[in-house]
Order: sequence, then structure tokens, then C-alpha cells
Amino acid sequence: MEVVKIAKLINGSKISQDIKKEIAEEVEELKRTKGFTPGLGVILVGDDPASRIYVNNKQKSCNEVGFYSETIKMEESISTEDILQELNKLNNREDIHGILVQLPLPPQIDKAKVLEAIYPEKDVDGFHPVNMGRLVANQECLVPATPSGIIEMLKRENITIKGKNAAMVGHSEIVGKPTALLLLNEWATVTICHIETRDLKASISDADILVVATGVPYLIKGDMVKEGAVVIDVGINRITKDKASQELLEWRKEDFEKKGVTLIGDVDFLKVEPKVSYITPVPGGVGPMTIAMLLKNTLKAAKMQLKI
Repeated sequence: MEVVKIAKLINGSKISQDIKKEIAEEVEELKRTKGFTPGLGVILVGDDPASRIYVNNKQKSCNEVGFYSETIKMEESISTEDILQELNKLNNREDIHGILVQLPLPPQIDKAKVLEAIYPEKDVDGFHPVNMGRLVANQECLVPATPSGIIEMLKRENITIKGKNAAMVGHSEIVGKPTALLLLNEWATVTICHIETRDLKASISDADILVVATGVPYLIKGDMVKEGAVVIDVGINRITKDKASQELLEWRKEDFEKKGVTLIGDVDFLKVEPKVSYITPVPGGVGPMTIAMLLKNTLKAAKMQLKI
């Protein structure tokens, strides 16, 4: 009788709770010994429902760990100048140690100008060119939250990165490029691919660690992944009942019955999971790590500014 091997699920929800607990303890200690509270300022433009949910979650998480947080809500119709004025105030406030501008921004806003206006030492999203440059140079910096969450997950599961073949599918500034750099800084041999890669299967089939962030459901099939690999699925795709395959309808029956939709990643989980040693589920994998690492960045920024 053949023994079916089951991959270990990397539980991002659990790891992120652990990180929040560690941050809360450190914040309590800072308040006690230095009389000091880390502060996060968030700028939210317009009324995008997804952005609103994200910002509310960030606010809630700040309260959980004992941070001070403030959200500045701005009208959809505002100009780049208006945001720059608000950023200038936040940059110069001593009680705000981390600043983030919730993306996406309305089309009339010059996104690059806005992100570059945040002081690099307060840029807790890690998107400022100075922080990106420091990441390339492997210097101390604030690293984008999702990529640093991916590395954190691997380390907390005691997965060796050094000397391993890693493949990053996706080359965005937010996830793909910084993740590839972090893996490189941990001494992995890194292949970078994306949805235009001519022979994706050939490029990733030797990867010991595979990270996928493209927003294309079922992009990674079972026959593309090496036996025993570690798979980190960053994709979040909303699938409605009418677009679901029979297999998905059965697998996520409860979701479809309750909500009419389900969330899946970029990896064909049911086909890939039996082959690999570790895999992140969607939801409950990388997603929860992002806010935890954002909090970690805010604490780091506060300590750097206070020279602690």
C-alpha cells in the first residue's frame, strides 16, 4: 500500500500572532523603561472598500500591540500636492515613527512622487528608492512587509535557505523583486521568472524553494514543481461560484455555500500539495504575515529614530 505523504502547511495566521505577541511585549517594555510609544500614520485616499478593510485591520493590529496610530482620510479628488502637504506634517512629527500611504492611489496622483516624499527612515512599507537601494546593497533598511514575511516564515519553520535553488515567479516592486533580493542576501541561488517567461516549467522545476506572486490562479501545476520543494503562494484570487471548476466546488463547498466565493492562490494546491514538503495555504498563509511585518517595521523605525 502506497503511503500518501502530506506537506506541512505553513500557518501564517499562527506565526503572525506569535510576532504580534513579541512586539506587544517589547512595546510594553519600551513604555515602562523609556516612557515611549511607537506611532504609525496612515494616509487613505478615496473610498476603495478593499483599502478601507486593509487600513481598519492595520489600525486594529496597532491597538493589539500597543502602538499609537492615526489614519488621515482624504477625498478621491485630491491632488498630489495635497498628499505631499500631509506627508510633510507626518515626516516632521516626533510622535509618528512610521508612515504609509495606502495603495492604489487615484489616477491623477503621481505615485512615485508621493512614495519618495516619505522620509526613508519612516517608510515602513519599504518602497522608497533609498530603502530599495539599501536592500540591493544588503545594508540595514526597512524591507517591504510581504517579502520580509516570506523570509520570516521560512526561518521560523527552520527551512534552510543558504545554498538552495530558489525561484521567484513574479517581478513586482512590492513582492517579486524584493523577495528575490532577500533570498539572494540569504545566499540562495535565485531564478526570477514572471508570466511572460517562455518556458516557466523548465525555469522552476529545479527549485527547492518556490515563491509565486502573479495573481494568476492555477499558474503553477503539479508537474512543474520539484518533489519535496517548499512552496510559498502569495497569490490571492477571488473565484465566484459560476467560475469554479467541479473540483474547486467540491473542495471549497462550505465557502461557496456561505459566501458564493472563495479565495485561492496562484498554485494548483490540490495537485502540488502531495508532492512538496511545505506549502502555504490561501487564505491563512502569507496574507496575515504582511500586517505583522508592517508592525515589526514600525517598531524597528521607532527604535532607529530613538537610537535604541
